Amino acid sequence: MQGKETGGVLIVTGGSRGIGAATALRAARDGWAVLVNYSADSAAAEAVVRDITAGGGRAVAARGNVAQEGEVIALFDAAERALGPVTGLVNNAGILDRATSFAEIETGRWQRIFDINATGSFLAAREAVRRMGAAGRGGAIVNLSSMAAPLGGAHEFVDYAATKGAVESMTIGLSREVARQGIRVNAVRPGLIETDMQGASGDPDRARRLAEGVPMGRPGTAQEVAEAVCWLLSGAASYVTGAILPVSGGR
Repeated sequence: MQGKETGGVLIVTGGSRGIGAATALRAARDGWAVLVNYSADSAAAEAVVRDITAGGGRAVAARGNVAQEGEVIALFDAAERALGPVTGLVNNAGILDRATSFAEIETGRWQRIFDINATGSFLAAREAVRRMGAAGRGGAIVNLSSMAAPLGGAHEFVDYAATKGAVESMTIGLSREVARQGIRVNAVRPGLIETDMQGASGDPDRARRLAEGVPMGRPGTAQEVAEAVCWLLSGAASYVTGAILPVSGGR
């Protein structure tokens, strides 16, 4: 579909902070009405909504755990009631645990990270495809991956990297399956980005500390990732599907 996505209704999972919040704000400037999903921090989500509405946009906040099928369905229902039929999805919700070796990863940690990062992306993408396809309106899905997927996360986050590898495989397969339904599916692969997610690793300065290894010599910003996400959502990317777009400063 050409040029029809911008100005529709968009769900951003994990939209209360970091890349998710930046994406919600940037998408609103493109004319999207945005459901800002959050799991715990309602105040942060409502702050994003206020920023959008102050600029003349439309937005609502909705709590939901993306790892729970019923809560994902409820998110889409809430978006449709408040804003209209959903034509865009950004699968941004994700978690990271403290850096550790592979041998020290416990089963509970592995399962928890897969539940949110991989299963959550699957559940939201599946609900989006079911609704966009059944209505015949098409739409756009952008999944958030990570440079951890091709790099592997050795000695730090092999579990997180594995979830993002799963997201990339899903992106490619799903894009081919639903292309003729007018649904485009792409992924963005951020590199070292300065967000509070870095703090979950136990090293809040990680992005700046490792910036010397980035060809551009600096970490990226959430806003720079949001620009790539919103381009993939837009009609300007109407012939782009199944793409994995690195936003990594050349890393």
